[in-house]
Amino acid sequence: MSDQDATVNHDYGASDITVLEGLEAVRKRPGMYIGSTGERGLHHLVYEVVDNSVDEALAGYCDHIEITILADGGVRVSDNGRGIPVDEHPTEHRPTVEVVMTILHAGGKFGGGGYAVSGGLHGVGASVVNALSERMDVQVDRGGKTYQMQFHRGEPGRFSDGASGPDPGSPFSAFTESSVLDVVGKVAKKKSGTRVRYWADPEIFLASAAFSYEELVERARQTAFLVPGLTISLVDERERAAGENAEKEGAEGEAPHKGPHTETFRFDGGTVDFVDFLAPDAAVTATMRLTGEGTFAEKVPVLDAESGHLVSREVERTVAVDVALRWGKGYETRVESFVNIIRTPGGGTHQSGFEQGLMKVLRSLVESNSRRLKMSAKDPRIEKDDVLAGLTAVVTVRLPEPQFEGQTKEILGTSAVRGIVSGVVERELGAILGSSKRDQKTETSRLLEKVVAEMRARVTARMHKEISRRKNALEASSLPAKLADCRSEDVAETELFIVEGDSALGTAKLARSSEFQALLPIRGKILNVQKASTADILKNKEVSEIIQVVGAGSGRTFDLPAARYGKVIMMTDADVDGAHIRTLLLTLFFRYMRPLVQEGRVYAAVPPLHRIEVSGGKGGKKRYIYTYSEDQLHAELRKLERAGKSYREPIQRYKGLGEMDAHQLAETTMDPSRRTLRRIRMEDEQALMEAEAVFELLMGNDVAPRREFIVEGAAAVDRDRIDA
Repeated sequence: MSDQDATVNHDYGASDITVLEGLEAVRKRPGMYIGSTGERGLHHLVYEVVDNSVDEALAGYCDHIEITILADGGVRVSDNGRGIPVDEHPTEHRPTVEVVMTILHAGGKFGGGGYAVSGGLHGVGASVVNALSERMDVQVDRGGKTYQMQFHRGEPGRFSDGASGPDPGSPFSAFTESSVLDVVGKVAKKKSGTRVRYWADPEIFLASAAFSYEELVERARQTAFLVPGLTISLVDERERAAGENAEKEGAEGEAPHKGPHTETFRFDGGTVDFVDFLAPDAAVTATMRLTGEGTFAEKVPVLDAESGHLVSREVERTVAVDVALRWGKGYETRVESFVNIIRTPGGGTHQSGFEQGLMKVLRSLVESNSRRLKMSAKDPRIEKDDVLAGLTAVVTVRLPEPQFEGQTKEILGTSAVRGIVSGVVERELGAILGSSKRDQKTETSRLLEKVVAEMRARVTARMHKEISRRKNALEASSLPAKLADCRSEDVAETELFIVEGDSALGTAKLARSSEFQALLPIRGKILNVQKASTADILKNKEVSEIIQVVGAGSGRTFDLPAARYGKVIMMTDADVDGAHIRTLLLTLFFRYMRPLVQEGRVYAAVPPLHRIEVSGGKGGKKRYIYTYSEDQLHAELRKLERAGKSYREPIQRYKGLGEMDAHQLAETTMDPSRRTLRRIRMEDEQALMEAEAVFELLMGNDVAPRREFIVEGAAAVDRDRIDA
């Protein structure tokens, strides 16, 4: 028997049972209420306070909310709603402000008539924020007066602040006998509202946790979209208001913004504006708004006015549905779902109902237009991925007391919502897409063609994937005959060079290492996939062969682990035509093999522009210097002149890769130990959005914006920049 075993207390009695009172449970297990004690939880506190103000806006009593990140790390949220009631609570016999802020399940969201719908933690949020704050000050404007109550880690009392103003470290005196709601000022009689100022408790939260300005901006903007007519201001009083993007903001000659910074959001178009904001690509359809409602009955505990207790009763719930959606030319899907303005990243019954209604409408339309779409009985059925390709949608529902899967409300669980949302989508979207108006018929036709093209692309991509994987000699024989493959099957070391023209191919075959370097020649300029339809893309021999050789499929079915090469390298001439071909290839990779780009597996070779032949070397041997720009050329020539070295004139300028012999091509462009490659990648979501915009501008169908771009930039272009 060990010493440890000897010390175990085998007695287990009533004294071993701990009862956590008041807000102690929250402080003991904060993750149960806010998800984490890191940055995520820190932001969650802000959202809970803001959501209480938003509930006032949803009820029609508030039209402005201001969120302030204080310089000392505190947060202040102000609204012009009705204000928390300031009279004594009839059953608790203490100020209602204290009841709301200190009792977990106290609020106006339990069927008492205060709110029809609400976000937040349903009466838990305010008290949870209070429990996890080192200090909280609540001020209420009502009836011509400003009332105040202060709390220290959830306990009501008063702080003795000095001349420097409110400080969570100020001396605190807790109320001992009874709580007092102090009157601290006067306001106009018609003015009302609530201000909550708090400092998150450093005993609870990680020292590394800090507010992200960008995330708070995103949340404020999102809320403004979802509540039309509501103005939300975000003020950051910290030293550097722009956070992570401060350096970027100052990149164009302006100093990064310091000190207080305010952004204000208001969107009267609601979910339609939200979808237009989120959509990353050119439109196939206009943005459509689908609205409706439905009812369902459920048995829930309701507060009985006479007894003051909860009793089980069957109540009728009304679900309001508001959906905005549009299809774009791309294949990426972005569906954002919300319940009472609370984002549900895990989806739930409202999102599944939306997808269900969507599938019913589109399948029905495809079947009724099968002849025009050239669909036959042999064609596979339309699947969800075909319909969702290129879709941007915002799905919102509002209902009293929604049931979520988990305290942090990431997934809606109320089962009746699925059928209601599906019915609204089926009815409203069917009416729009089935309209006999000429413009709408044209738009519907484009959408159906896109859905069918996505189905065929999916089938073709799956077939490509199956036939392109190199597992044995027989399978390898199905690859394009012009592919000069490598011997190694180790993806980590293999490289695919896409070579411009047969002339460069011949030289590249001699210059490469056949062990790990494969060559695929292309003839001139490939198809611009940004402007082409999916059907045209699949018919194009060059594009089809590139997809086949890479071996991972395309579009939504692209499977990165199936890619046959670790690097895909575009090796084109260092001229205008070569740059154009690179751009066309990049458009293909970005549109249909995007994970390759995102993982940094696409490269551009950097061939030299000049070769300087230097004479008078050791033993009279000639030496060669390669340069990659005009500036580098002139710099090398000046070095040689200062050193008294002679060089042969004229300087050789390469017009294409075909002018190099195998040794020169290997030395400058293909040998991993001596070459230079430019990696193509996207670092973050912002870079992705910028790339989407650039590809659409430069490679899309609209000529006018591209012409405007060229005209605006022409003044900044000179010969030196072109040559570089």
